[in-house]
Amino acid sequence: MPPNDASGSPWSDLERPPLNAASLRRALIRPEGLWSELEVVADTGSTNTDLVERIRKGPVEEGTLLIAEQQTAGRGRLDRHWDAPARSGLFFSFVLRPGTGIPARRWGWLPLLAGVATATALARTSGVATALKWPNDLLVDVDGEERKIGGILTERIGDAAHGTVVIGVGLNVTLHADELPVQSAGSLLLAGAQSTDRDPLLRAVLRSIEDWYRKWRDADGDAGECGLQETYAAGCATLGRTVRAELPGGRSVEGEAVAIDGDGRLVLATGSGVEQPVDVGDIVHLRTPS
Repeated sequence: MPPNDASGSPWSDLERPPLNAASLRRALIRPEGLWSELEVVADTGSTNTDLVERIRKGPVEEGTLLIAEQQTAGRGRLDRHWDAPARSGLFFSFVLRPGTGIPARRWGWLPLLAGVATATALARTSGVATALKWPNDLLVDVDGEERKIGGILTERIGDAAHGTVVIGVGLNVTLHADELPVQSAGSLLLAGAQSTDRDPLLRAVLRSIEDWYRKWRDADGDAGECGLQETYAAGCATLGRTVRAELPGGRSVEGEAVAIDGDGRLVLATGSGVEQPVDVGDIVHLRTPS
């Protein structure tokens, strides 16, 4: 059980020290790099909401990055609430502008790109094998059970010609069992991470996002050409499973998840023998691969 933060000081909980914004800027912001501005705030409602509102008020440079030590109204997909104790995780959002050279249909790869970049960086830095649940959940093994430790939320503002994408990432790092919001949640700590120091974890994730984004843009958003499609499929825990896709409007479809197509859609082989691509929806894993 983590110590109580009775004093209100970020240094009173030695398990959860604050992030060092100046050190992060020195490490990540560089000429010709993706990251252009980095701000760390003690708390906010939602980093995604903050950046979206800032964009609607005026120009915001690509690579602007907002990090919160705590979110009080964090949002996941389908407006699900995301809450965690202060400094117990990584909660950040950033701005991307893919530009007119990349077809709008390929922008759907951006949340998957963020997932691949985050999962590979966490595995490398923490030693915890991290899998992807389509389209944007991060999974780890906790005591033999598949648990969600993070998620990705993407919001698009404007059209393809002048459009901006805000991507938010939330990761549980040092949550203890009695702090988990739901039984299906987990954390790097509970998964046996070699390190739960958030500073190197965050640096690794952001550098990985920058690397994958550059590859994707250089390939004009072609996920096959830049290796993103293959890497996502290799780390996707959804493929090979029987799943239920809960679609907008209360509809659902069941089938075996057989592929991720060129536009980032999950392809289901249904009982009727039809292969149906799904580009939006909530995926429920029904059975593990045989």
